[in-house]
Formats: sequence, C-alpha cells, structure tokens
Amino acid sequence: MTRDIQIMLIEDDPMVQEVNRSFIERLSGFHVCAAASNGVAGLEQLKNVQPDLILLDNFMPEQNGIETLQAIRSQDFNVDVIVVTAAQDKETILAMKRYGAFDYIIKPFKFERLKQALLQYKAFKDELMGDKPIEQQDLDHVRGLIPSNPHANLNDDLPKGLNQQTLQQIIQLLSKEGSPLSAEETAERIGIARVTARRYLEYLQKSGQVKLVVEYGSIGRPINRYQWV
Repeated sequence: MTRDIQIMLIEDDPMVQEVNRSFIERLSGFHVCAAASNGVAGLEQLKNVQPDLILLDNFMPEQNGIETLQAIRSQDFNVDVIVVTAAQDKETILAMKRYGAFDYIIKPFKFERLKQALLQYKAFKDELMGDKPIEQQDLDHVRGLIPSNPHANLNDDLPKGLNQQTLQQIIQLLSKEGSPLSAEETAERIGIARVTARRYLEYLQKSGQVKLVVEYGSIGRPINRYQWV
C-alpha cells in the first residue's frame, strides 16, 4: 500500500487556501501536511517538513511564486511544484516551467482540473517507484500523451467522428505553441477542415486541457482562440 502524497500549500489568500485544501481532501491518496501564506514562510517550513508536492501561488507579498520556486531549486529542496495562480502572462508561465513546475493551473479553476493534475502527478510518482527501467511508452502514458492501454481502441471515450491520432497532433501543436490558436489556424497547420478542428478544440476545452481566449477586434465578430493549459 503506497503512502499518501504529502502536499504543502503556499497561498496568501486564506479563502483560496481553504478551497484548495477542501479540493485535495476530496481525493483519496493526498494529504495537506503544511500551509504557508507567502514564499518566505513556505521556504522556512521546508526546513522542517518534507512534502512531495507544493501548490504554489505567484502573486504573494514579500516573495512571489517565481522567486519562491527559484529559491526552492537553488536550495536543492527535493520537492515538486504545481503552480496555481491567476497569472496568465507568457513570461510567468515560461519562468515557472523553466524552474521545473510539473503543471500550471490558472485561477479560477474547477475541481476537475486540479484533480486531473494531482492524479497525473501521482501516476508519475508511482511509475518511478521500483528498480525497473522506465520505457518511453510508460513515461508518455503518465504524462497523458497516450492511452493507458496501447492495444485498446484508440477512439475509446472520444466523441463520434474524432480519432486519437488527430487529437494527439492538435495536442502537440497547442502544447508547443506559445500563443493561443484559432480553429482556422489549427486547421491550416494540421491539414484538416476548420469545422473539424473546432470540434477537437471544443472537446479539449470541455476536458480542461485547453482554455478559451476570446479576441475582440475593432470590427467583425470576436475570434475564439484556444490555449494549452
């Protein structure tokens, strides 16, 4: 029987901190072992507690999330980090990824999105336990790139008319793209019809893997763009 994933919350808003705690307590196999209201206090607690994972905000007094994550890495704390923040700018996202954030969740978010991130993290940790070498297929599975059973029907759980191969092409495109893409831009790059691209993008949006960004111009209808989260 594996032990629970121990989680520290570093979040300055007491209400958000309690919401995050309540979300985590709804999931079996996860436990909040510590909480801090800013990065300085969080780093001090890391000297005495050893969480597996930190849920880290960015906008905090004394020391923001980027500075905190940078300090965690420079001080060689053995802990993983999932960023949970309202920051949507590219610079913050890239900085957090550069310092090794496992995932990046933008506020406000739904329980299902946090659940997805935590379960993926647990699968990743479980896969790395033991002495056997890690196969590429196993690594891709826990990172959510391929189905758990490679011999299963690749169209399982997908809406009628969608296929896994095209879905993975779109996922790879969006995950590598720095800026959100419209259905038309996605269609052109993948080589499919615009209406088909829109169906895949809407499916990914409903599953919480992409977010909708509405772009308003001076004239004409607003453009729906989709960004990997």
